[in-house]
Amino acid sequence: MIYHDWIAVLHSLREKRESCVLVTVLSQRGSVPRDRGSKMVVSASDTYLTIGGGHLEYQCIALAREMLEQRCQQPRSEEFALAARLGQCCGGHATLLFELLMQQQPEIQLYGAGHVGQALVNLLATLPCHITWIDSRAAQFRYVPPGVTVRQVEDPIDCVKEAAPDSYFIVMTHDHPLDLALSEAILRRGDFRYAGVIGSATKAQRFRYRLEGKGIAADAVARLRCPLGLPDVKGKLPAEIAVAVAGEIISVYQRQQSGC
Repeated sequence: MIYHDWIAVLHSLREKRESCVLVTVLSQRGSVPRDRGSKMVVSASDTYLTIGGGHLEYQCIALAREMLEQRCQQPRSEEFALAARLGQCCGGHATLLFELLMQQQPEIQLYGAGHVGQALVNLLATLPCHITWIDSRAAQFRYVPPGVTVRQVEDPIDCVKEAAPDSYFIVMTHDHPLDLALSEAILRRGDFRYAGVIGSATKAQRFRYRLEGKGIAADAVARLRCPLGLPDVKGKLPAEIAVAVAGEIISVYQRQQSGC
Protein backbone atom coordinates (compact mmCIF):
# COMPACT_ATOMS: atom_id res chain seq x y z
CA MET A 1 0.00 0.00 0.00
CA ILE A 2 1.24 3.52 -0.83
CA TYR A 3 0.83 6.04 1.99
CA HIS A 4 0.73 9.82 1.66
CA ASP A 5 0.10 10.57 5.36
CA TRP A 6 2.58 9.71 8.13
CA ILE A 7 -0.25 9.47 10.67
CA ALA A 8 -1.84 6.72 8.57
CA VAL A 9 1.51 4.93 8.45
CA LEU A 10 1.87 5.01 12.23
CA HIS A 11 -1.69 3.78 12.66
CA SER A 12 -1.05 0.85 10.33
CA LEU A 13 2.16 -0.13 12.11
CA ARG A 14 0.50 0.13 15.52
CA GLU A 15 -2.23 -2.23 14.34
CA LYS A 16 0.49 -4.71 13.37
CA ARG A 17 2.36 -4.13 16.66
CA GLU A 18 5.46 -3.18 14.70
CA SER A 19 8.13 -0.85 16.03
CA CYS A 20 9.25 2.12 13.98
CA VAL A 21 11.26 5.33 14.00
CA LEU A 22 9.78 8.66 12.89
CA VAL A 23 12.38 10.82 11.12
CA THR A 24 11.59 14.55 10.88
CA VAL A 25 13.47 17.40 9.20
CA LEU A 26 13.80 19.87 12.10
CA SER A 27 15.60 22.67 10.30
CA GLN A 28 17.54 23.44 7.17
CA ARG A 29 20.07 25.96 5.94
CA GLY A 30 20.76 26.51 2.30
CA SER A 31 19.68 24.07 -0.38
CA VAL A 32 18.24 20.77 0.93
CA PRO A 33 16.04 18.08 -0.69
CA ARG A 34 13.00 18.57 1.61
CA ASP A 35 11.68 21.40 3.75
CA ARG A 36 11.37 21.57 7.53
CA GLY A 37 8.62 19.26 8.83
CA SER A 38 9.07 16.61 6.14
CA LYS A 39 8.82 13.11 7.60
CA MET A 40 9.80 9.53 6.91
CA VAL A 41 8.86 6.39 8.85
CA VAL A 42 11.34 3.53 9.14
CA SER A 43 10.53 0.02 10.34
CA ALA A 44 12.82 -3.00 10.51
CA SER A 45 11.88 -4.06 6.99
CA ASP A 46 10.26 -1.07 5.23
CA THR A 47 10.39 2.68 4.76
CA TYR A 48 7.42 4.99 4.20
CA LEU A 49 7.41 8.53 2.75
CA THR A 50 10.67 10.35 2.07
CA ILE A 51 12.96 13.07 3.32
CA GLY A 52 14.50 13.56 -0.11
CA GLY A 53 16.25 10.37 -1.14
CA GLY A 54 19.94 9.98 -1.90
CA HIS A 55 22.70 9.32 0.60
CA LEU A 56 21.06 11.50 3.24
CA GLU A 57 18.04 9.25 3.30
CA TYR A 58 20.22 6.13 3.16
CA GLN A 59 22.18 7.23 6.24
CA CYS A 60 18.99 8.17 8.10
CA ILE A 61 17.47 4.75 7.40
CA ALA A 62 20.63 3.05 8.71
CA LEU A 63 20.59 5.19 11.85
CA ALA A 64 16.89 4.54 12.45
CA ARG A 65 17.37 0.78 12.15
CA GLU A 66 20.29 0.94 14.55
CA MET A 67 17.94 2.59 17.06
CA LEU A 68 15.36 -0.13 16.46
CA GLU A 69 17.93 -2.87 17.00
CA GLN A 70 19.30 -1.28 20.17
CA ARG A 71 15.82 -0.31 21.42
CA CYS A 72 16.94 3.29 21.99
CA GLN A 73 14.01 5.15 23.49
CA GLN A 74 15.68 8.52 23.81
CA PRO A 75 15.04 10.82 20.80
CA ARG A 76 18.15 12.03 19.07
CA SER A 77 18.95 14.75 16.56
CA GLU A 78 21.67 14.70 13.94
CA GLU A 79 23.02 17.39 11.64
CA PHE A 80 24.00 16.49 8.08
CA ALA A 81 26.06 18.58 5.66
CA LEU A 82 24.80 17.87 2.14
CA ALA A 83 28.23 18.10 0.56
CA ALA A 84 30.50 15.83 -1.46
CA ARG A 85 31.37 13.77 1.62
CA LEU A 86 27.74 12.70 1.90
CA GLY A 87 27.55 12.07 -1.81
CA GLN A 88 25.17 14.98 -2.41
CA CYS A 89 25.96 18.37 -3.87
CA CYS A 90 23.06 20.46 -2.54
CA GLY A 91 25.47 22.38 -0.35
CA GLY A 92 23.03 22.94 2.51
CA HIS A 93 22.73 21.63 6.07
CA ALA A 94 19.81 19.74 7.60
CA THR A 95 19.05 18.78 11.20
CA LEU A 96 16.89 15.70 11.62
CA LEU A 97 15.06 14.28 14.64
CA PHE A 98 14.81 10.52 15.21
CA GLU A 99 12.04 9.24 17.52
CA LEU A 100 11.31 5.65 18.44
CA LEU A 101 7.54 5.88 18.77
CA MET A 102 6.53 2.38 19.73
CA GLN A 103 7.97 -0.84 20.94
CA GLN A 104 6.95 -4.24 19.69
CA GLN A 105 4.59 -5.66 22.29
CA PRO A 106 5.81 -8.66 24.29
CA GLU A 107 4.49 -11.99 23.00
CA ILE A 108 3.15 -13.94 25.98
CA GLN A 109 2.05 -17.56 25.93
CA LEU A 110 -0.01 -18.51 28.99
CA TYR A 111 -0.45 -22.25 29.45
CA GLY A 112 -3.35 -23.15 31.71
CA ALA A 113 -6.89 -21.85 32.12
CA GLY A 114 -7.51 -22.86 35.71
CA HIS A 115 -8.37 -20.43 38.51
CA VAL A 116 -4.94 -18.78 38.54
CA GLY A 117 -4.74 -18.66 34.74
CA GLN A 118 -8.14 -17.00 34.57
CA ALA A 119 -7.12 -14.40 37.16
CA LEU A 120 -3.79 -13.76 35.45
CA VAL A 121 -5.12 -13.40 31.89
CA ASN A 122 -7.43 -10.63 33.04
CA LEU A 123 -4.46 -8.68 34.40
CA LEU A 124 -2.20 -9.34 31.42
CA ALA A 125 -4.95 -8.21 29.02
CA THR A 126 -4.69 -4.69 30.47
CA LEU A 127 -0.97 -4.48 29.60
CA PRO A 128 0.66 -3.62 26.24
CA CYS A 129 1.17 -7.30 25.40
CA HIS A 130 0.04 -9.80 22.80
CA ILE A 131 -1.34 -12.80 24.72
CA THR A 132 -2.04 -16.36 23.58
CA TRP A 133 -3.97 -18.42 26.13
CA ILE A 134 -3.57 -22.17 25.76
CA ASP A 135 -5.42 -25.12 27.30
CA SER A 136 -6.80 -28.45 26.11
CA ARG A 137 -10.13 -27.91 27.94
CA ALA A 138 -12.54 -25.79 25.92
CA ALA A 139 -14.91 -25.41 28.88
CA GLN A 140 -12.26 -23.47 30.83
CA PHE A 141 -12.47 -20.48 28.50
CA ARG A 142 -15.66 -19.14 30.02
CA TYR A 143 -14.58 -15.52 29.65
CA VAL A 144 -11.85 -14.33 27.31
CA PRO A 145 -10.72 -10.70 27.66
CA PRO A 146 -10.68 -8.61 24.48
CA GLY A 147 -7.49 -8.95 22.48
CA VAL A 148 -6.52 -12.35 23.89
CA THR A 149 -6.01 -15.21 21.42
CA VAL A 150 -7.31 -18.59 22.62
CA ARG A 151 -5.86 -21.89 21.48
CA GLN A 152 -7.69 -25.04 22.58
CA VAL A 153 -5.25 -27.79 21.56
CA GLU A 154 -4.64 -31.40 22.49
CA ASP A 155 -0.86 -31.03 22.47
CA PRO A 156 0.34 -27.66 23.81
CA ILE A 157 3.95 -28.57 22.98
CA ASP A 158 3.14 -27.60 19.39
CA CYS A 159 2.45 -24.05 20.59
CA VAL A 160 5.92 -23.87 22.14
CA LYS A 161 7.44 -24.84 18.81
CA GLU A 162 5.42 -22.20 16.96
CA ALA A 163 6.14 -19.33 19.36
CA ALA A 164 8.08 -16.30 18.17
CA PRO A 165 11.66 -15.79 19.36
CA ASP A 166 11.94 -13.67 22.52
CA SER A 167 8.53 -14.85 23.77
CA TYR A 168 7.40 -14.96 27.38
CA PHE A 169 6.21 -18.39 28.58
CA ILE A 170 4.02 -18.81 31.66
CA VAL A 171 3.25 -22.43 32.57
CA MET A 172 0.45 -23.18 35.04
CA THR A 173 -1.51 -26.16 33.74
CA HIS A 174 -3.58 -28.65 35.73
CA ASP A 175 -1.04 -31.43 35.09
CA HIS A 176 2.48 -31.59 36.62
CA PRO A 177 3.88 -33.94 33.92
CA LEU A 178 2.60 -31.52 31.28
CA ASP A 179 4.25 -28.62 33.13
CA LEU A 180 7.52 -30.57 33.03
CA ALA A 181 7.16 -31.41 29.32
CA LEU A 182 6.41 -27.76 28.49
CA SER A 183 9.39 -26.61 30.57
CA GLU A 184 11.67 -29.01 28.71
CA ALA A 185 10.41 -27.83 25.31
CA ILE A 186 10.85 -24.16 26.27
CA LEU A 187 14.37 -24.65 27.63
CA ARG A 188 15.42 -26.63 24.57
CA ARG A 189 14.39 -23.65 22.42
CA GLY A 190 16.60 -21.36 24.45
CA ASP A 191 15.49 -18.16 22.69
CA PHE A 192 12.85 -17.07 25.20
CA ARG A 193 12.74 -13.79 27.06
CA TYR A 194 11.06 -15.26 30.13
CA ALA A 195 10.00 -18.74 31.27
CA GLY A 196 8.15 -19.33 34.51
CA VAL A 197 6.34 -22.31 36.05
CA ILE A 198 3.86 -22.20 38.90
CA GLY A 199 4.72 -24.37 41.88
CA SER A 200 6.41 -24.74 45.22
CA ALA A 201 10.11 -24.84 46.05
CA THR A 202 9.82 -28.62 46.24
CA LYS A 203 8.36 -28.76 42.71
CA ALA A 204 11.12 -26.47 41.50
CA GLN A 205 13.82 -28.72 42.94
CA ARG A 206 12.22 -31.83 41.44
CA PHE A 207 11.86 -30.18 38.02
CA ARG A 208 15.46 -28.98 37.96
CA TYR A 209 16.72 -32.45 38.85
CA ARG A 210 14.63 -34.07 36.11
CA LEU A 211 15.45 -31.46 33.48
CA GLU A 212 19.18 -31.82 34.07
CA GLY A 213 18.65 -35.59 33.89
CA LYS A 214 17.21 -35.05 30.40
CA GLY A 215 20.47 -33.46 29.32
CA ILE A 216 19.60 -29.79 29.71
CA ALA A 217 22.57 -27.78 30.98
CA ALA A 218 22.42 -26.43 34.52
CA ASP A 219 22.82 -22.82 33.38
CA ALA A 220 19.83 -23.24 31.03
CA VAL A 221 17.73 -24.82 33.79
CA ALA A 222 18.66 -21.90 36.07
CA ARG A 223 16.80 -19.55 33.69
CA LEU A 224 13.50 -21.24 34.56
CA ARG A 225 11.56 -19.22 37.14
CA CYS A 226 9.97 -21.66 39.55
CA PRO A 227 8.32 -20.62 41.78
CA LEU A 228 7.41 -17.76 39.46
CA GLY A 229 6.30 -14.27 40.47
CA LEU A 230 7.65 -11.48 42.63
CA PRO A 231 8.78 -13.10 45.89
CA ASP A 232 7.67 -10.12 48.00
CA VAL A 233 4.05 -10.51 46.87
CA LYS A 234 2.75 -13.23 49.18
CA GLY A 235 -0.50 -15.15 49.19
CA LYS A 236 -2.11 -18.25 47.74
CA LEU A 237 -5.35 -16.81 46.39
CA PRO A 238 -5.56 -16.84 42.57
CA ALA A 239 -5.70 -13.04 42.48
CA GLU A 240 -2.65 -12.75 44.75
CA ILE A 241 -0.62 -15.16 42.62
CA ALA A 242 -1.76 -13.39 39.46
CA VAL A 243 -0.57 -10.02 40.81
CA ALA A 244 2.84 -11.50 41.70
CA VAL A 245 3.27 -13.03 38.24
CA ALA A 246 2.02 -9.96 36.36
CA GLY A 247 4.40 -7.80 38.40
CA GLU A 248 7.34 -9.99 37.43
CA ILE A 249 6.37 -9.90 33.74
CA ILE A 250 6.14 -6.10 33.89
CA SER A 251 9.60 -5.87 35.49
CA VAL A 252 11.10 -8.06 32.76
CA TYR A 253 9.65 -6.22 29.78
CA GLN A 254 10.39 -2.82 31.30
CA ARG A 255 14.05 -3.84 31.63
CA GLN A 256 13.93 -4.98 28.01
CA GLN A 257 12.56 -1.60 26.91
CA SER A 258 14.72 0.53 29.21
CA GLY A 259 16.54 2.12 26.29
CA CYS A 260 20.20 2.84 25.68
